[in-house]
Amino acid sequence: MTRMQEHYDTVVKAAMQESFGYDNPMRIPKLDKIVLNMGMGEAVSDSKVVQSAVVELTAIAGQQPIITRARNSISNFKLREGMEIGAKVTLRRQRMFEFLDRLVNIALPRVRDFRGVSPKSFDGRGNFSLGLREQIVFPEIDYDEVDAVRGLDIAMVTTAKTDDEARELLAGFGMPFMN
Repeated sequence: MTRMQEHYDTVVKAAMQESFGYDNPMRIPKLDKIVLNMGMGEAVSDSKVVQSAVVELTAIAGQQPIITRARNSISNFKLREGMEIGAKVTLRRQRMFEFLDRLVNIALPRVRDFRGVSPKSFDGRGNFSLGLREQIVFPEIDYDEVDAVRGLDIAMVTTAKTDDEARELLAGFGMPFMN
């Protein structure tokens, strides 16, 4: 059991049950999955960009990502249907908690001019999304081997019904929200 998972079972669950008054412990919200996504517009002209992004995403996530392809052709962007334009990976269970631990304690404090994540990034159904401008904030990425700095989208899917429940859940994990 990972450190974050143990923290959830011992501290966060009890705090959530006390603050929201859940009568059944199975109704307490939990983190379902974390989805990491790298979209690369420059992959239209250079197909090797996707392969380097796959290597970096594998190092960050700890598992092999899948390559996403264009659904439609867009002539203004020189994009054809079926072209490789990104990579994504879905983390669940132990890998999800390990990634969350590294994100909250290592990666986010390394972001330049970091003042906290926006509490407005919830979707209304208890899911949270945030974007990082550079993948090099993760310690698994060697700065010397990076060919280009790319962004990374992180979506955290919870079983919470409202944004307030999800905000409380992620704050319990140590997510640094702005005031």
